[in-house]
Parts: sequence; C-alpha cells; structure tokens
Amino acid sequence: MFAHCYYVYIVTNPAKTSVYTGVTNDVARRIQEHFDNRGNRSTFAGRYFCYNRVYVEPFEHIEGAIAREKEIKGWTRAKKDALIEMANPQWLTLNYAEL
Repeated sequence: MFAHCYYVYIVTNPAKTSVYTGVTNDVARRIQEHFDNRGNRSTFAGRYFCYNRVYVEPFEHIEGAIAREKEIKGWTRAKKDALIEMANPQWLTLNYAEL
C-alpha cells in the first residue's frame, strides 16, 4: 500500500525578516516554486523573497497538515520564531537537506 506524506514548512527571506508557512506533498518542488517566484509581488512569499526553508514537519494525512498550517499561520511572529529555533536554532537554510 502506498503511504502518502505531506509537509508543513516555513520559508524565510535571506535577511530572515519575513516568514511564510505552507503545506505541500513535495517540498523540493514547492521550494523551487518559491525561488522561481522571488520578486513576484502578487504572492506573499514572492514579494518578500521567502524561499529559504528553515522548518519542516511531516504528516501522514493532508487534513492534519492543513490544520497544523492554519494553526501556525495564526501564531505571532515570536511563537513562529520559537518553533523554528527548537528544530533549527541557527536558522540554517534546509533547501537541500533530506527529509
């Protein structure tokens, strides 16, 4: 039986002044899309050049991933920063890291 995997991820810009939270089933493809859209003012991630992945959380079911994405999006910036720092204290770019 094929197991699905979904991910909630957070990307930031090079200056680490903006963060964007999203959900996907293909992190590498989605990060590439964010990179390709950099500077595109019609999207939040594009407008603020958010394409450096600093956080990822796997889920087996899409419903859980979507609920978690909504939860994180409702948080303050300080709480998002704390979540990132628990898993990635130096805010290293994880674009090419294994999941």
